[in-house]
Amino acid sequence: MNKGELVEHIANETGSDKAAAGRALDAVLQGITESLAKNESVTLPGFGTFDVRERAARTGRNPQSGETMEIPASTSAGFKPASALKKRLNG
Repeated sequence: MNKGELVEHIANETGSDKAAAGRALDAVLQGITESLAKNESVTLPGFGTFDVRERAARTGRNPQSGETMEIPASTSAGFKPASALKKRLNG
């Protein structure tokens, strides 16, 4: 499912038009992004938790040349599904 399909699904489920559903989805995604940028987690009960994860610097290897290289530390977003979502996915 892509963003357009998700907007259409939201519009159908809520009885609103696609423009309003698109604005609602954009607002939700913006809220999640802003919270993560402040290093805050976002918990959606029954769905899961978005959080910020730190990756340490490490030594890697270029797969083409075999040469070792330093991979710098980085920050990324992570997601941990709620048990209800896990149960739904696993039948």
